Amino acid sequence: MNRIVFLFLLFLSSQLYGQIKLAKVKYSGGGDWYANKTSLPNLINFCNSNLPLKLSTTPETVELFSKQLFNYPFIHLTGHGNILFNDAEIQNLRTYLLGGGFLHIDDNYGLDLHIRREMKKVFPALEFVELPFTHPIYHQAFDFPAGLPKIHEHDGKPSQGFGLISQGRLVCFYSFESDLGNGWEDVGTYTDPIEMHQEALKMGANIILYAFKHP
Repeated sequence: MNRIVFLFLLFLSSQLYGQIKLAKVKYSGGGDWYANKTSLPNLINFCNSNLPLKLSTTPETVELFSKQLFNYPFIHLTGHGNILFNDAEIQNLRTYLLGGGFLHIDDNYGLDLHIRREMKKVFPALEFVELPFTHPIYHQAFDFPAGLPKIHEHDGKPSQGFGLISQGRLVCFYSFESDLGNGWEDVGTYTDPIEMHQEALKMGANIILYAFKHP
């Protein structure tokens, strides 16, 4: 399915039902794919209030081998531990991304080694590249001149935004050492100041808007 057809079908869906649905990825391997239960709902509500989008306020859960994957223009994957893709998931995810879908991976701390290994199976010829601060993903509805905001310290490393680029298109954005998902969660879940919560939501909104605006 090419991207034009993919987006046209999503447009028809939004006109018929009034909303576009996003999904969290459920994966195997032992990692907590279900982490940050309030993060996506909060991000969606923020987007609906601040962007010209109609997103369903209830994100869904999808497994990568499922045909339902193609119902979602944007999927989000997070967690702390191990992750494993089987052959069916690898093939389906590759088809989804090449056909117009977008994957956001958020390292909730401890995911890096595993997700790099598994995404290499999806795109053997591609490498994650760090996106420059001038990349459009940092300059959508909200401006981030210094790139990805730092939400949680963890190892004290700087936050980095990586991408997988296929045929000139960013198909996957990987937020590393930032922990955006924790920043999206309900205020009070962590000790982060409200300003940090807002920064995380703004960056998340940029990622979603970029996914829709940049075929």
